Amino acid sequence: MKVYEFQAKDILKTNNICIPRGRVVTSADDVPAVYKEIGCSRCVAKAQIHAGGRGKSGGIRFVDSSEKAVSCISNMLGSKLATYQTDREAFEIKHILLEEVVSIQREFYLAITIDRSLQSLLLILSAEGGIDIEEVAKNTPEKILKEPVDLFFGVQSFQMRRIAEKLIISDDLSKKLSSLIKKLFHVFMNTDCSLLEINPLALTGDNELVVLDAKMEIDDNAFFRHPELEHIAASQDISPDESLAKKYSLNYISLDGNIGCLVNGAGLAMATMDIIKLCGGEPANFLDVGGNASLEQVVEAFKIILSDKKVKAVFVNIFGGIMKCDVIAEGIIRTIKEVGIHIPLIVKLEGTNVDIARKALGDSGLKIVFARDMKEAADFAVKASKGEYIS
Repeated sequence: MKVYEFQAKDILKTNNICIPRGRVVTSADDVPAVYKEIGCSRCVAKAQIHAGGRGKSGGIRFVDSSEKAVSCISNMLGSKLATYQTDREAFEIKHILLEEVVSIQREFYLAITIDRSLQSLLLILSAEGGIDIEEVAKNTPEKILKEPVDLFFGVQSFQMRRIAEKLIISDDLSKKLSSLIKKLFHVFMNTDCSLLEINPLALTGDNELVVLDAKMEIDDNAFFRHPELEHIAASQDISPDESLAKKYSLNYISLDGNIGCLVNGAGLAMATMDIIKLCGGEPANFLDVGGNASLEQVVEAFKIILSDKKVKAVFVNIFGGIMKCDVIAEGIIRTIKEVGIHIPLIVKLEGTNVDIARKALGDSGLKIVFARDMKEAADFAVKASKGEYIS
């Protein structure tokens, strides 16, 4: 789960990590009081969306008076912002972080993430932090430092000495950076992060390290351990389909294709998407109903797929173990009777109660294309999505 910058900074602040003075606003009416509270002659208004590249897209603006801040934030709130990281999709700006402008001597990039190939955490640093960090990584990758971090012991002293040498920083700054990294490591572990990115990390005119921007991603599966973060989960901007899927405990991710997939089991769902792509098609979603879905869950899952206007064909791929094929069949029949279907439906069923399921679907009078195996089903689905006749 992605966390807004202001939420990430709130978490960092509670862990004694230095951030600029500021506060989030959702209405221009609140700006004068916040500007006065900050007590700085020059401030920056930062649009809060789940994407980087805001500075190059007009999402970060500087103001030097309360009046200008009110005008700026009035124009930003409710507008939509797209950056090079959003793949042309524009997000509505509902929150603006108004904070003090900090004098900057130097900028760094710092991140902690999970390196699955190393099976450890990975600390990433660069002395070339800021808005062009992607260009640095692309054109001069040798300027990006990477240090594997022990999950239990954190960053070791010899690693910090090596980092300080490569960053060409003083002993005093090295000590401050080491202290900061230890605090960030603590936040990463205690909050169950999958990513904690600081860009830029600023060395101020007072020789202090200040987090100017923070990106944080938290593992959704660990939220039961963090009741103090429930307000963050509640503030997430998710689509109605994703919200419905979450309500019914369905594993659903919307994709850009046009073949809707209803599958049981994450592995089979991934294989289904793979074979669709191998056959020349594009999946419209990842949807795993789980190994023991109820009839209600199946019905809601099928409704989610049919509500997606991009979908031109539906591929149901079920291997029944604990999940019974007849429950899937009943869910399909009930959903179609409720909301109808005007696109091809391709079904491949195997496993528990498969004969009962096939008979129920056959007797339903619905126009269904049955496939013998995954390859045939995927071929049918791809042809159907392209408007080709199948029988």
